[in-house]
Amino acid sequence: MNIASAALAAGDMTEELETTAAAIKIRARDVSVFYGDKQALFNVDLDVPENRVIALIGPSGCGKSTFLRCLNRMNDVIEGCRVSGEIAIDNQDIHDRNLDVVQLRARVGMVFQKPNPFPKSIYDNIAYGPRIHGLVSNRTDLDEVVHSSLERAGLLNEVKDRLGDPGTGLSGGQQQRLCIARAIAVSPDVILMDEPCSALDPIATARIEELIDELRKRFTIVIVTHSMQQAARVSQRTAFFHLGRLVEVGDTENVFTNPKDERTHGYITGRYG
Repeated sequence: MNIASAALAAGDMTEELETTAAAIKIRARDVSVFYGDKQALFNVDLDVPENRVIALIGPSGCGKSTFLRCLNRMNDVIEGCRVSGEIAIDNQDIHDRNLDVVQLRARVGMVFQKPNPFPKSIYDNIAYGPRIHGLVSNRTDLDEVVHSSLERAGLLNEVKDRLGDPGTGLSGGQQQRLCIARAIAVSPDVILMDEPCSALDPIATARIEELIDELRKRFTIVIVTHSMQQAARVSQRTAFFHLGRLVEVGDTENVFTNPKDERTHGYITGRYG
């Protein structure tokens, strides 16, 4: 299936063409990022609708992962990094001095490129977040959170009889689903995914993509992907970045089949990237 066909197929299974627009979950205005004297991101304005998947695409080094890390203030931990502009989630400024960054990162879960389960049991990987955030008061409630998170991540049937086994002993695809289950165990509003399938085989990738489509019913998802085919399959909105600038954003079908900017067209047709 070519990219245009995949985009059309994605359009068939999504609701971005509904007559009523989705509420805006994340609003970014004039966001710039500096690493020392080097500017990596330039004046990005972007809205992310609630309960949608938005894919951030573009060549390596274009700023898409830098922008992703702005959304849960992961750039704060990078020495010399400075972020300007405004980012709000549910109209709350994430740079408000009174905002607890730990709570922000509970609300905005993150799944990384390489699966990174904790060196703990499968059970304790999921239980860790609810415990440290005080979300459960007894073992029965914790058991329910663990089981429901694994079920949402499509992993429960595969691991229910070995929850005490190390999470690191799972296959790569299972480990990534475990990390997704760990992220959703604290009931986030948003899930960020930074190339979550790049280390996986095609079968595991297909499972993750099916999972993303299921999860968007409950969560808002922002995914960085190097695969335009994947963006076309899983997202309802696509944002194209180039040289640190947001070039174009729109419904995925439109971006892939009728891009407005010549740079977007050049990237999608493989002239560069």
